[in-house]
Amino acid sequence: MNVGAAISLRGGGLVAPALHYTDQQSLGDLMKNFRDLVQRARAGSLRSSELSDPTITVTSLGEQGVETVFGIIYPPQVALVGFGKIVERPWSENGQVVSRPVIAATLSGDHRVTDGHRGGLFLAAVDRLLQEPDQL
Repeated sequence: MNVGAAISLRGGGLVAPALHYTDQQSLGDLMKNFRDLVQRARAGSLRSSELSDPTITVTSLGEQGVETVFGIIYPPQVALVGFGKIVERPWSENGQVVSRPVIAATLSGDHRVTDGHRGGLFLAAVDRLLQEPDQL
């Protein structure tokens, strides 16, 4: 699975190059490869395959104060997962309302390839994994 990572460029603009074979890497290797991808994107030294291979893109605008991302799919990607900033919200746990850090995750999908039901299942799986990061 090749996952695009939305990367803002220092001079303005955005690219979404692919991290290749993400399903075959450990979390540590993914982070190392992501840092390398960001550095090369900002230096203008990406490979052509990194710009044409992603099928899904991940973006986050949380560091810019954005709470919810409504992403635009950029072909050849067929979906985009967007994350906003972490905010404290009231949350019900065991019949009690508590304050809890939450993040909004959104999904934009190309309906020529998928549908909302599958998208919902995907977001539910992301939610489960984020609740247990040691499973990543």
